[in-house]
Amino acid sequence: MTATKDGKPKRETYRHGDLRNALIEAALELARQGGPEAIVLRAATREAGVTPNAAYRHFADRGALLHAVSQAAMAQIARTMEAEQAALPPAGDPAAAARARFRAVGTGYLRFAQEQPGLFRTAFHVPGDMAHAAAETAAGITGKTPFELLGEALDGLVDAGLLAEDRRPGAEFLAWSAVHGLAVLLIDGPLRGLLPSQAHEAGRHVIDMIERGI
Repeated sequence: MTATKDGKPKRETYRHGDLRNALIEAALELARQGGPEAIVLRAATREAGVTPNAAYRHFADRGALLHAVSQAAMAQIARTMEAEQAALPPAGDPAAAARARFRAVGTGYLRFAQEQPGLFRTAFHVPGDMAHAAAETAAGITGKTPFELLGEALDGLVDAGLLAEDRRPGAEFLAWSAVHGLAVLLIDGPLRGLLPSQAHEAGRHVIDMIERGI
């Protein structure tokens, strides 16, 4: 490190991997405040305290950085869903436990969308040309993605005898579509004016509907 004119330390280099992570963290904060549109390479480098050219050592363009941040935001969704499940009280009845874990997937997903709308929008931002879509999919603490956590919860319903095996295939798509649709309506659509208590009730009713439907 060297010192700037005002005497403050200036970081000139990063250990291997640190700069990439620092840029992602800086861009995550930008996304938290303004969604995917706020992610700009120059702004991220400024937040990380490096020159704009330094970013190109790790990200070919803005799209590459945006995709990395999208994956990091998706991992945060997974962690929120896992935390919702971990907070469940012990259930002696396997059927009740399976049902609670399934519902926690949905409530955790909706909670993240309402508490972190900028990151939620960023998690589902897909490049128009899909240029970076082959990158590794981000996962939460257990190594599972939100989609895998949902699938695991649905499998638990089958094991508990609450969901018929012949109705299991494709159930992820139906459940996710319904919950994601509500999330978007709550943060960007006509339901964004609901009180928190009303939004919670809307989420509960949608999950009730999914349970009955599958």
